[in-house]
Amino acid sequence: MGRRVKEKKYSSFKDFLKKKDIEISLKRYAIDALGAMAQGLFCSLLIGTIIETIGTQFHIDFLTQPIATVGPVEYTVGSMAKAMSGPAMAVAIGYALKCPPLVLFSLITVGFSSNALGGAGGPLAVLFVAIIAAEIGKMVSKETKIDILVTPFVTISVGMFFSWLIAPALGTAASSIGSLIMWATDLQPFLMGILVSVIVGMALTLPISSAAICGALALTGLAGGAAVAGCCAQMIGFAVISFKENKFGGLVSQGLGTSMLQMGNIVKNPRVWIAPTLASAITGPIATCVFRLKMNGTAISSGMGTCGLVGPIGVYTGWVKDILNGAKASITWFDWLGLVLICFVLPAVFSLIIHKIVVKLGWVKPGDLKI
Repeated sequence: MGRRVKEKKYSSFKDFLKKKDIEISLKRYAIDALGAMAQGLFCSLLIGTIIETIGTQFHIDFLTQPIATVGPVEYTVGSMAKAMSGPAMAVAIGYALKCPPLVLFSLITVGFSSNALGGAGGPLAVLFVAIIAAEIGKMVSKETKIDILVTPFVTISVGMFFSWLIAPALGTAASSIGSLIMWATDLQPFLMGILVSVIVGMALTLPISSAAICGALALTGLAGGAAVAGCCAQMIGFAVISFKENKFGGLVSQGLGTSMLQMGNIVKNPRVWIAPTLASAITGPIATCVFRLKMNGTAISSGMGTCGLVGPIGVYTGWVKDILNGAKASITWFDWLGLVLICFVLPAVFSLIIHKIVVKLGWVKPGDLKI
């Protein structure tokens, strides 16, 4: 009898979660929410950085002069966009979790607080806190006659509480892991160049967000350069080795869009992944040991590769920033050579050579890369 009551309650709770569209799964949180968070970062922090760089390089007054002053801080168009990264990430996560409007709008405050309290590891704090606040907000949404008061109150209160409770610790942990990876890469550029390049590159092709991972870990510097190399190798690699099947449309959609388009083919035949992955294992240490390629722009750029040319643009904005703060004297021809070779030329060359060997071995056949 007791067992039946428990089963009935469990079933009822499952029905409640289903009704509220709350799906506790790896896909919903680690793929959908993480991917959306990267879009939020892109539409705030990354775009803000690009706007600042364009304004500085082309001396556009509207983009470089303050448009607002909050307390002692003056904001330009770019810095204002960057300051909104927390709310942008939280709302993007809420959108991925299919939050009703009152929950979604309440996440603006949650995102700002968790990002601010998370410090350098703010994006990871936003991911966790926004998910918790969003799902609890969905639970109470439309359950009372005063929904306009209850839902925002619960969502914001829960978000603020968890921002205070776990955001600093999550931020510190993420920042520490990122710092450890960067320290290890500086210490062992060859080995870490391979590991970071391959791991982040594969994450780019998988249905998870390499950009969000790099953003959450604040992965910059030499390790960021290795990540750029790995992501570019995956995108350019798949674009060129599948050219016969996908022509120019495939070249552009994969080379400037995403290598994730090949996931269906990877599932059918994992060996199609060999060429781009080995190419990333080669270009990673070349980036770290030969060209000392560093990502000193925004961390999210480390995980974007050639998607919209964000990776190379991020490296360039890092150069500009280094020149402004005196860390770099100028941009040299060797810098440009390294950027072009690592992001475009070497991934294409190595991927084509390795792919020919894989095809000769009979591991990959014509049509296996058709998207």
